[in-house]
Amino acid sequence: MEMRSRVLTAAMTGCVALTLCAEAPKPYGAVPSERQLRWHETETFSLIHFGLNTYTDREWGYGEEDPALFNPVKFDANQVLATLKRGGMNGVILVAKHHDGFCLWPTKTTPHNIAKAAWRDGKGDVVREYADAAKKQGLKFGLYCSPWDRNSPAYGTSAYLPVYQAQLRELLLNYGTLFEVWFDGANGGDGYYGGAREKRSIDRFTYYDWPNTWGLVRQLQPSACIFGDVGPDARWVGNERGYAAEESWATFTPKGKTDAARPANGDSVNDKEGPAGHRDGAAWIPAECDVPLRKGWFWHPSEDPTVRTPAQLMDIYFNSVGKGGCMNLGVAPDRNGLVCEADVRALEAFGGLLRTLFAANLASGAVVSASHVRAWQPQRGKTNPYAPENVRDGDRYSYWATDDAVTNATLTLTLPAVAEFSVVRLRENIQLGHRVDGFGVDVWQAGAWKEYAGGQSIGACRLLRGAKVRTDRVRLRITHAAACPCISDVGLFLMPAALAQ
Repeated sequence: MEMRSRVLTAAMTGCVALTLCAEAPKPYGAVPSERQLRWHETETFSLIHFGLNTYTDREWGYGEEDPALFNPVKFDANQVLATLKRGGMNGVILVAKHHDGFCLWPTKTTPHNIAKAAWRDGKGDVVREYADAAKKQGLKFGLYCSPWDRNSPAYGTSAYLPVYQAQLRELLLNYGTLFEVWFDGANGGDGYYGGAREKRSIDRFTYYDWPNTWGLVRQLQPSACIFGDVGPDARWVGNERGYAAEESWATFTPKGKTDAARPANGDSVNDKEGPAGHRDGAAWIPAECDVPLRKGWFWHPSEDPTVRTPAQLMDIYFNSVGKGGCMNLGVAPDRNGLVCEADVRALEAFGGLLRTLFAANLASGAVVSASHVRAWQPQRGKTNPYAPENVRDGDRYSYWATDDAVTNATLTLTLPAVAEFSVVRLRENIQLGHRVDGFGVDVWQAGAWKEYAGGQSIGACRLLRGAKVRTDRVRLRITHAAACPCISDVGLFLMPAALAQ
């Protein structure tokens, strides 16, 4: 756990423990909640699709499938989650119910559930075993419960909402602390619907009574982020490739059907703006970048050749986590209930590359200086809370800052010796909001500064890749900022040899 309790913003606590309250920078614009800070810290997690579709070779079940088909004879949630942990994941979200309505726990709300399966003689609970395995593996745990239910005879009528909310209550109350609850945007269409075999259309903006349905999550799992097309806590990035825009902002302004700006409440329609977000958006709703490891979200025997390579996964990582969002990688157990060999190889190789990449921060021993440092009142036994060297201490929430009037400034790192790197990591203290609008990174070469990389947005994390460069000095230039910069991290890393340009 990072040392987030050591430095708290004026916005959240009314005081900064290390100095006078009046001296702390004021937050700029929308800022993340405590639950969103924990979400940003997670960075990488997986979305597990496993159910009747695994046995019917479908992506979307129709709702008529026989629960007896579900029989993963070698089921081992620990094998799945241990693989994910080795693969660099820090959390997992289990699809407890997909659109076919089959529930992976013994729910009281519908007979279309795990109790009717052949597996464990109808006495099993997939959600329980995954929740326990997540705890054992030290992974955060979340749940997805599809609002659309192609099996329920009540779907499309007023009788369905109490059923759906009862399902949520069961999941929210019985499986421990959740870090995220996932709400899919696919709603309404053809289905079995208890044998009716018809198309049922709903108004996805109003049918589910989102304020009260989301209210269950807030009441029963207050630390869980809610994912939806445009929030309210994390937004869909707008594609299933895992890519945010080149300049992506965690701030976003949801718009309703009338185009009026409003808080995210389920009727927002501007999810196509998800890749970039909005500079100075009304709310902090960062991008969650979802992408399946294979072609499809569920396991299909013909899709082994489509498993993404470690290099492709690393590219996704740089375009999700490296653009200030989170990477949500879809992983699908096979009919035995295990991660198959092709997927294990890709995940373990990717996890190994991540560990190698971040094993050594070449900036950790640097001497750091700045063109300007925020004034503060020295106190005996206390260090400067705005000092330049804070950018190399590994704490996301300690930071270098300038006075309020100074929005253009430079930070220089002098390394202990000439070093070779190809990746730069920048972070702002996002407790104080998105502040930087333009920056450049320079390296000292042949007696002069040469620009290595640049951009606009930093936010929770900005990763910049380039050719390998050797130098003993690196400079960060803040060229534009809406408020005084509050930079928490400048890291230098060398891309693993297998991925070197």
